[in-house]
Amino acid sequence: MQDYAAAVPITDYETFRPYVDQIVQGGRAVLTREQPIMFTTTSGTTAEPKLLPITKRWKQDIASIMRVWLYWASRDHKGLFNGSSLSVVSPAVEGQTSGGQDIGAISGLAYQRVPWAIRRNYALPYAVMTIADYEDRYFASIRLALARQVSIIVVPNPTTLVRLAQMAESRAQEIIRAIHDGRLGIMADHLVGEGSSAQRTLYSKIEQDIVPDPARAGELEKALDQHGRLLPRYAWPNLKMIGCWLGGSCGVHAERLGELYGPNVPLRDLGLRASEATMTIPFDDGTAAGVLALHSNFYEFIPEESIDEQAPLTLQAHELERDRNYYIILTTKAGLYRYDINDIVRVVGTFQQTPVLSFVRKGRDMASITGEKLHVMQITSAMAAAQRKLPLEITEFRMIPDLKASRYDLLLELAGAGETKDLLNFVALFDSELGRANIEYAQKRESGRLGELHLHLMNQGWSEQQWRADIAKGKRDSQYKWPYIQLEWNEESRRAVSRQFTAGEMRDEAEGS
Repeated sequence: MQDYAAAVPITDYETFRPYVDQIVQGGRAVLTREQPIMFTTTSGTTAEPKLLPITKRWKQDIASIMRVWLYWASRDHKGLFNGSSLSVVSPAVEGQTSGGQDIGAISGLAYQRVPWAIRRNYALPYAVMTIADYEDRYFASIRLALARQVSIIVVPNPTTLVRLAQMAESRAQEIIRAIHDGRLGIMADHLVGEGSSAQRTLYSKIEQDIVPDPARAGELEKALDQHGRLLPRYAWPNLKMIGCWLGGSCGVHAERLGELYGPNVPLRDLGLRASEATMTIPFDDGTAAGVLALHSNFYEFIPEESIDEQAPLTLQAHELERDRNYYIILTTKAGLYRYDINDIVRVVGTFQQTPVLSFVRKGRDMASITGEKLHVMQITSAMAAAQRKLPLEITEFRMIPDLKASRYDLLLELAGAGETKDLLNFVALFDSELGRANIEYAQKRESGRLGELHLHLMNQGWSEQQWRADIAKGKRDSQYKWPYIQLEWNEESRRAVSRQFTAGEMRDEAEGS
């Protein structure tokens, strides 16, 4: 281990990017002896997305971890597969590299290749996952799922489940009518431009396999009349379990699932998962904790308080201490070596001498509400781009995630007065530039899982007061960095707000002026 650490420094994705570029351009055996079979993508610290190689062995490990998770879940919840299984995944193929290799989501690939005993009871055909329009995709998903009795749900992000439930409630009559008549229920008139013909054909193909079901429509109509709302909890009385993330910011959104899906439906975390690796396997309900997946990757850990040291000491799994936080460092079978994924985990126990870890949050200079992983470099570059296009005299700014509202607060200190119309245009432009800098932010905004920015205008002098307060708490003046991201509000900032409004309120004010 000492030789490995001496030869290979701890690094991030940008160190690997040149090697990945070689693979994309046709290079073989660059990072692994086994040639990658595809790539998956996720947002990085810059505007250019990360392409992560996927090898056959790596994919087999992911499938193995999922089988273990399903075994323990079915052991603890009898009748888990008596009804249909609902999963919502990203497409297995979303594009191609310049060298012609597939780029897609490993979740979509796995969705197509799970054991037939489970796949035959899918509530959704894979074709639904390839619907390009988010609104149509959510509608098709909940419309097809409500036509069946669902006994297990496996959807990583609970915000997706909240969105599906909201769709069921807001478009209840459309869904019931479509189930009664045997139609998909989507009007494709809004599809225009490149690819619209293929999407129309896709909708027709999905609809071909649907048959009228007046009896099921009657059941849903009765539930709507009885409760005044068409929610999954009333449609699926035999739902045995929901598998979704419960750690970090996702835990806040998961708290809403009881109201929407049933207060007694158990929730089980899917494990610490990222595009780079799956790192834990949860064995219990109601906790984000899972057993470290020792057979899948090689792990090192850095105590949270030591991460900024020039050469921090790394620990192995057997050296971890309970009730302490660590950064996790990955070496994977897909070619990542001593990779700092910037995740903080907490040791909450052991299982047969193996650490049980719970995800705490993303680490340095990063915030994430629903998986967008927004980095400070993306925020500052988006702000600079917005100011180049629409100059606004900004003294300082900051972003703070509002987990419950699933949106970001934007704090702006202006050098002078700002017209509402200018502020409206600037916030919209900044939001657009954030989407350019971070593809996952753009996807979450487009799908409605992230709401509009909430603007807070700060009193002049706020940033200097913050600086003085931070220095008074012990930070060195010469090394001070303005925190463009903070994970929560402080009292000084709360008191310094002069005006606050949502983008909608700004629009109303601008239109009235």
